[in-house]
Amino acid sequence: MSTPVHRLPRDAARDADGGGPRRRLRMEHALVFCGLALLPWLVVLAGGVPGAALGDRRLVWIGLDALEAVGLIATGLPAGRGHRLHPLMATATATLLAADAWFDTMTAAPGADQVRAVAMAFGAELPLAAMCVVLAARGLGRVVAEGTPARSGAR
Repeated sequence: MSTPVHRLPRDAARDADGGGPRRRLRMEHALVFCGLALLPWLVVLAGGVPGAALGDRRLVWIGLDALEAVGLIATGLPAGRGHRLHPLMATATATLLAADAWFDTMTAAPGADQVRAVAMAFGAELPLAAMCVVLAARGLGRVVAEGTPARSGAR
């Protein structure tokens, strides 16, 4: 019986360091949890963040954080199932998280707002982005090791 095209074989899900699927699942569960935890934050943003001068940019930040929440969930769930497309989702989510960290720190007012933005960048957004990059690299490595032929535009 052959393995479905969209899933990785169960043996390929084992990490190179011998940690096995249990280690992988913890990272994926953390991403889903963080994505779900962002949902209440969207409500806070929509209602207005006390002390923050978002003004007309509120919709931009709500949209970006909503995309991050969806990205974290859409990375963790397929990665836990060994789906072949999870490296793409992980890469897109890492990009969103890094861009959010950049824009938060660059647009924050000097003082306490800047300190909060830097703390969020180094305490949450960039570590989550790094987790996504690790998942993407591991997933891509398994797909390549499995022998999936690379497609090219020139034939």
